[in-house]
Parts: sequence; C-alpha cells; structure tokens
Amino acid sequence: MSHEKFKVCIDACNDSAAECEHCATACLNESDAAMQAKCIELDLYCADMCRMAAAFMARSDEHTIDFVNKFCALCAEICTTCADECGKHIHIKHCIKCAESCRKCSAECHNISTVNNLQTNSLDYFRNKVN
Repeated sequence: MSHEKFKVCIDACNDSAAECEHCATACLNESDAAMQAKCIELDLYCADMCRMAAAFMARSDEHTIDFVNKFCALCAEICTTCADECGKHIHIKHCIKCAESCRKCSAECHNISTVNNLQTNSLDYFRNKVN
C-alpha cells in the first residue's frame, strides 16, 4: 500500500499544522494574548493531531491503515473545532488563514476516514464470508 494515495491529505495536514503553529505564535504576540487563549490552545492541539495523522498516512501499511482511519476522523473533528474558534477572529489575518487551512484539512481527513472505513468494512465483510 503506497502513501501516495494520501498525498493530498498529507499535504493538507502538514499545511494545517504549519498554519496552526504560526497562528498560536502570532496570537501570543497580540496585545491581548489572554483573549486568544482558547485559539492558542486549539492551534497547538490541532497542529499535533495534523502531524500525527500525516505520519500515519505516510507509514501506510497493513499495520497502520486502521489507525489512519481513526486518526483522520479525529483530525477532522479537531480541525473543525480549531477552524470554528479561529474563524471568530475575523479581524485577525493569521486566524482567518489558519481557519481556512483547518477547514481544508478537515474535509480531506473526513474524506480519507470515510472512504477507508468503507473499504475496511467491506474487506472485513468479505473475509468473514470466505472464512
């Protein structure tokens, strides 16, 4: 199984991680960083999750594919939460850019987790029928 089938999602995850890291750092340098605490916290969680999802997709073998489904589903959820929080700060450019990147990553991860779960469930069904 090649990791190339996940390239678009891996790229979206890596881009989202970078935007989240930038957003968190930029928020810390805002005049009222305390007002950005939730944004910063979610940025850091999201960046970590995106990197982990990308790593599992890059490994992409028979031992990791089930984890890819789970990591991508969770990554999609965290990215959506981060995007919603960053999207509240329409006056802050780095937050808007982060929200856009997180939404793209969420869509790609959701697609991967949905398609892979369908494939995995189908394979399990047919394996059980044969055995």
